[in-house]
Amino acid sequence: MIAHLQRASHTAGLLTYLYGPGERGNHTNPRLIAGDGHGAPIEMLAQPDAMPYLARALDAPVDRLGARAPERPVWVCSVRSDLRHPDLTDSQWAEVARRVVAVTGIAPDGDPHACRWIALRNQPHRVYVVATLAREDGSLHNAYRDAFHLQTECHRIATELGHLPLAPRPTPLAQESHVPAPYVTINIEPSGSVSARGASDDLSATLLKHAGFQQIEDWYGRRHRLPTTTPTADRAAIASHAAEMLRAARYSVDLDPDLDTSRLTTPANPLGLYTAGAEVLRLTDQIRAAENGAGLAQAVDHLLHPEHGALERVREALEAAGEQITDLDDEAYALADRFGFAAEFVSSAQSELVGSDTELRRVGDSQQDQVEVREESPALTGSRSAALATSPAAAKAKASSTLGAGAPEVGAAVYPSQVPGHRTR
Repeated sequence: MIAHLQRASHTAGLLTYLYGPGERGNHTNPRLIAGDGHGAPIEMLAQPDAMPYLARALDAPVDRLGARAPERPVWVCSVRSDLRHPDLTDSQWAEVARRVVAVTGIAPDGDPHACRWIALRNQPHRVYVVATLAREDGSLHNAYRDAFHLQTECHRIATELGHLPLAPRPTPLAQESHVPAPYVTINIEPSGSVSARGASDDLSATLLKHAGFQQIEDWYGRRHRLPTTTPTADRAAIASHAAEMLRAARYSVDLDPDLDTSRLTTPANPLGLYTAGAEVLRLTDQIRAAENGAGLAQAVDHLLHPEHGALERVREALEAAGEQITDLDDEAYALADRFGFAAEFVSSAQSELVGSDTELRRVGDSQQDQVEVREESPALTGSRSAALATSPAAAKAKASSTLGAGAPEVGAAVYPSQVPGHRTR
């Protein structure tokens, strides 16, 4: 069971999203399952048109703070359960929500001045708890260490539900009798020579000699080193070959990255083994090379596509890593939760950028419009002059200009920018 904390600025907007279809259309049957409005009948949310009332009821303590209200007064906590176990009922999720607000101090049991909160569901295996940080007595909830208390309580709840084992699994006999593999380090010494140290048995010595290393035995013990005449271009190939043979023989090898040919960069593979990072790097180059909004939107779509984009793949990979950690070690739940949090952060980034493709395509349109206006302005000026030259009013004004030295010129009678009073922009 994993909890994720966020802060929001507007209660009404958050409720509209939670009770709406969701950015992926995955919100189904949104419903209120618990809450405490300190006298405000939050049960009215069962009615379709009561959402604005609920937002005002939750915001009432915040509104009373006036200028002391925080910029993001809405406390949002999502709690999700393990998909490998049956989903909880609404009453069970309501109890989870009560324990969450109690352990964090949002609404401790029996506190008459606690924060107002609600719990709602719109997806399987998940509950959302929404609260405002202003307490009834005018003070603010201190959210320090809320995340720590949440994870501790979630682990306790998962254990009570049977989602986590009560004791570590017994270690198989094969693991108990496992002998650590001999360790070999192959690196570049400060002098520049390549040496291999560690295991001193005959098998490792034979493999290193076969790769091209020379054996040295002195007061430092047995070690191996490449001849000083070995060309620089061949050192990495020899060291990598030696490491492959040693690993095939069940040795644990620490190979200097500068000697690992699989990690050496080339123009076609600038990041070596990190092919996924290389793909994102190429995508970054495409984004920087975009010449207009349409090209920029096309490149960014590889990041933001809801099904095949890079962000979605990263989110799935982080979730899979958290699940795999739990599968491999039940006691490493804290580390698994950190990966779960990171996946939630990526999901938040995706939500923030929903619909941005349309805006990206319009990038640069205003500058293009300005260029078109500048290109058309000489023609417009010429047309205006021609109209003034043939205008009877202009001819009359020109004739009257000879009657007095202080008479206004034609331009003064025509252009709105010189008319006294309010100026249009």
